[in-house]
Amino acid sequence: MDKVTDEASKQEHRDKIQQVFTEVKKVVVGQEYMVNRLLIGLFTQGHILLEGVPGLAKTLTVNTLAKVLHLNFQRIQFTPDLLPADLIGTMIYNQQKANFEVKKGPIFANLILADEVNRSPAKVQSALLESMQEKQVTIGETTYQLDRPFLVLATQNPVEQEGTYPLPEAQVDRFMMKVHVDYPSKENELEVMRRMSNMSFKGDLQSVLTKEDIFAIRDEINAVTISDSLEKYIIELVFATRFPEQYQMGEIANYIQFGASPRASINLNVAAKAIAYFDERDYVLPEDIKEVAHDVFNHRILLNYEAEADGVSTSDIIKKILHKVPINR
Repeated sequence: MDKVTDEASKQEHRDKIQQVFTEVKKVVVGQEYMVNRLLIGLFTQGHILLEGVPGLAKTLTVNTLAKVLHLNFQRIQFTPDLLPADLIGTMIYNQQKANFEVKKGPIFANLILADEVNRSPAKVQSALLESMQEKQVTIGETTYQLDRPFLVLATQNPVEQEGTYPLPEAQVDRFMMKVHVDYPSKENELEVMRRMSNMSFKGDLQSVLTKEDIFAIRDEINAVTISDSLEKYIIELVFATRFPEQYQMGEIANYIQFGASPRASINLNVAAKAIAYFDERDYVLPEDIKEVAHDVFNHRILLNYEAEADGVSTSDIIKKILHKVPINR
């Protein structure tokens, strides 16, 4: 493919991405940031964990996005009585044929909405996270590859903890980003109220992206260049979460129990490339890394009780690290 054709293809895909935002806005008001992060996950093969109080359109946004994409979609409501077989499937006995047959579960889709994932017990969470990591499912003695693309968008409610099973830190690390969904502005909430109080309101959505488009966009994002100095900057940021005293941040060292894992380095890299691609650049800037740092780090830095006692949040720690760690050009 020559350079002119290549650029035309990139521009076509970027126009389609903007069209995705336009289509989602027909139904969802004021959640552009969330949609941006969901698309980053889709184009970089990274799963997304959405956290926010009820009523912030987390489920609606994912549902709407699925309709705009030419992908198979399954919504799974996680409950305390859910079993792993309800998720991945099981073997059932066929009396007519006198043998066992595989009944595949809802995990066999392209886009999975794991609604209130922290309401299910550990075995179900493990089955989901294994599917996310391995991109395959074993039922009986047979292993089945999951269809591509495969993306899990999980939601959890941070307010109501009674009767929930919080995801262990080691398992949360498998999510590329943890996105905090905040309350809408007054203007946006006014628009939400007007739309939803109109019982005849229907957003007529059009499908925009195909699987082929998604795979092509992935290749184009992968081709975005990142300099050696910025790669080293990413490593310095990650190491600063583990050994802050080496970066003249001894005051926060007492608050951090565990720093970010190597997955943080990988995810910072690919997410920054996606941000650059969305901004129609074929190279990464330091601002791209800083833009995604909070979402990549906030579930990977584990604070201790001293931080809680002093009112220090993970966001405070990340801001300090981004401010202190220099970019060596």
